[in-house]
Amino acid sequence: MPHILEMPAFMLKNGVSESDFLRVHDKWNREFMSKQDGYVSHTLIRNGDTWFDLAIWDSMEAKEKAFKDIYENAATTEYISLIDSIGTDEEIPIFTVVKTY
Repeated sequence: MPHILEMPAFMLKNGVSESDFLRVHDKWNREFMSKQDGYVSHTLIRNGDTWFDLAIWDSMEAKEKAFKDIYENAATTEYISLIDSIGTDEEIPIFTVVKTY
């Protein structure tokens, strides 16, 4: 089954330093993301002030299960408090990997 890629875009809230954001993001990855069934990896990407969190999942079902549980985690609450999302949850681009070289 092909992997699923999810790529939300966001900006850091005013006054949030990159180092503080990365510390909180690392905690979120340790305490929530990396513990999810079907989680493969995620990569932070930045273009100027716009950040993208490219998450890779084994399946759409794994992604959807993690999304249902995401707001019940304290590390998620801290992570979300530092960012301004660009768009809504429904607008997060989802891609299917066709081929990897």
